[in-house]
Amino acid sequence: MPRRTASVTALPTSPSAEPLALPARFLTPEDVAALFGVPLETVYQWRRKRTGPPGFRAGRHVRYHPDAVARWVADQSNPAA
Repeated sequence: MPRRTASVTALPTSPSAEPLALPARFLTPEDVAALFGVPLETVYQWRRKRTGPPGFRAGRHVRYHPDAVARWVADQSNPAA
């Protein structure tokens, strides 16, 4: 059975850019890597170090909620207090 892939738009480069459009389904680590343009291993390191978007396990699979990823991006965009 062929694997379905969803197109994900690039992250905005400035605060005035269009908001991030994410698919209306849970994201895989591969989706998150493609979204941010980083290697898959980086996404796994973020998860181990708890520095990336929060993920959850669905059985033996890791998934990311699109809203949680969007919140994480917004948090990264805010200057540190």
